[in-house]
Amino acid sequence: VQLQASGGGLVQAGGSLRLSCAASGGTFSSYIMGWFRQIPGKEREFVAAIRWSGGVTHYSDSVKGRFAISRASAANMVYLQMNSLKPEDTAVYYCAAYSASGLPIIRRWSQYHYWGQGTLVTVSS
Repeated sequence: VQLQASGGGLVQAGGSLRLSCAASGGTFSSYIMGWFRQIPGKEREFVAAIRWSGGVTHYSDSVKGRFAISRASAANMVYLQMNSLKPEDTAVYYCAAYSASGLPIIRRWSQYHYWGQGTLVTVSS
């Protein structure tokens, strides 16, 4: 399984960005797809996750109501729409995945077996 994240950049506070994650090399119908973020010196933080089959979503409290995770099954793409961005959203964002096969959505980064390279999001005040 390969994951390729893109879409990061510099945006002013209050602005929006959409991150994309291209997934390949697997059949994702049983997968959980997630987004995490990390700033230097801190642990990787859960942002959002989606169950590929059925589309159930989970969000961290810090982004709930501002971010939206979605997937385009035919294109094997996962998106993170980020609105009302704040300076504290500044981080490197990673897409990640694990094969769920009946498991619940898990927010712990160590559960995710596959990771894309990060994409930097910088929110200026």
